[in-house]
Amino acid sequence: MKRTIWLTFAFISFLSAAGISQKVKLTGDLGFLKGVSKVELAYKYDNMGVGKFKTSDEYVAKKTDEYNKKEAGKGDDWAKKWVSDRETRYQPHFEQGLKEHCPAIDFDENNKSDYKMTIETTFTEPGFNVGVMRKNASINVIVRFTDKSGQELATMTIENIPGRDATGYDFDTGVRIEEAYEKAGKTIGKFIDKKIN
Repeated sequence: MKRTIWLTFAFISFLSAAGISQKVKLTGDLGFLKGVSKVELAYKYDNMGVGKFKTSDEYVAKKTDEYNKKEAGKGDDWAKKWVSDRETRYQPHFEQGLKEHCPAIDFDENNKSDYKMTIETTFTEPGFNVGVMRKNASINVIVRFTDKSGQELATMTIENIPGRDATGYDFDTGVRIEEAYEKAGKTIGKFIDKKIN
């Protein structure tokens, strides 16, 4: 009976999370993007809180120490992966979602453009999945649009962007977080596309 209740609750929670539309708070106007074919893309993580930790450095120090106590070097490897996952997993998933929903503009880090879009992650909730219990990952982002001089033209703020694998096999933190970045890309792409078309 308890298992049935728990499974029902988990299923309802999943449907609720899947159905939630992310609210985008826009400051400024995105009209300058009309007719623009290329935008430089950049990422920023240096002012990011993680879970109950005020900074990513505090979180990484604690997790590194915990893993190293269990197995020598494991924490150091984990800390390197924590950073490298941004470039190898999160950013490609973000760009996939963005390009899928805003195909008119090519967003790329190597673009020479009059405009730049910087994705700043201000908060990451890694979540967890231990089989019988789970907590989705989530991220908060601020998207800043600037011109060549660095003047800010517009900002978009999105909070509590959820991340989880639809099949439930997201035992690895990176899987949950990359799903949050893909959802962020889709949300931002849809929003921009709607504003310029």
